[in-house]
Amino acid sequence: MPISAVLWDIDDTLFDYTGADTAGLAAHLADEGLEARYGSPAEALALWRRLTERHWDRFAAGRVTFREQRRDRVRDFLERPDMSAPETDDWFDRYVAHYQAAWTLCPDAVPALDALADGYRHGVLSNSSLANQDPKLRRLGLRERFEVLVCAAELGVSKPAAEAFLKACAALGLPPGEVAYVGDQPEIDARGARDAGLTAVWLDRRGDAGPGPEGVHRIDGLGRLPALLAADTRFGARSGIR
Repeated sequence: MPISAVLWDIDDTLFDYTGADTAGLAAHLADEGLEARYGSPAEALALWRRLTERHWDRFAAGRVTFREQRRDRVRDFLERPDMSAPETDDWFDRYVAHYQAAWTLCPDAVPALDALADGYRHGVLSNSSLANQDPKLRRLGLRERFEVLVCAAELGVSKPAAEAFLKACAALGLPPGEVAYVGDQPEIDARGARDAGLTAVWLDRRGDAGPGPEGVHRIDGLGRLPALLAADTRFGARSGIR
C-alpha cells in the first residue's frame, strides 16, 4: 500500500521545543530569583527535563492525572513537597508565559509541509494534551494544515504504545500501512510507530544518537522527507538512511 498520510510529532520535530524550554526556564528562574540555585541554566534545564520524564511516565502508566504530574514536577524541582496545588499551578503558569514567549518553528518545518501538502493527508499524534498543542499550533500558524490532532492526555494512552498510533490512524480513517509517522525520538516515536505497523521516520537532526532502531528510516532534516516518501522504500528499510 502506498503512503497516503503523514502523522507528525510536534515538539522538536515541527516546533523548537528545546529552544523554547531552555529560554523560557532561564527567564522564569531569573524572575523567581532562582538563577543561582541550580548551578547553571544548563543544569537547571537538565533537572527539569529529568523530572518531566519521570512524572510523565507516571501519567502514562495511569497513576496520576495530567495536571497532577505537572504539580509533582514543580514540587520536586523546587524541593517543596508540601506546596499546595494552587501554588504549583501558579508557578507553572508563570513558567509557561516565558516558555510561550520563546515559541518558534523549526526552520525546516514549513518548507517540508509545503512540499508535502498536495500529495499527502496530514495529522498529529502528540504525547501531550489538546489544551497544550491546539493553541500552540494555532499560534504558530500550523493548525489548519492537519486534519486531526490526537493527544495522549485525551486518548488515555501515550507513545510508544501501539494503541496510540493505531488510534491516530483510525482518526484519519486509514490502516497503519498507509501512514508514515515522523518524530525526533528513536524509541518513543520511531520504534513505537514501526511496531504499530506504520512507516517510521526518525528525525535525527544532531546525528549523534547512535545506531537507533532497526527497520526505520532515519533522516537528518525534514528537507529529506519528501524524497523519502516519494521513493516508497519503506519495506526492508534500515536505520541509518539519510
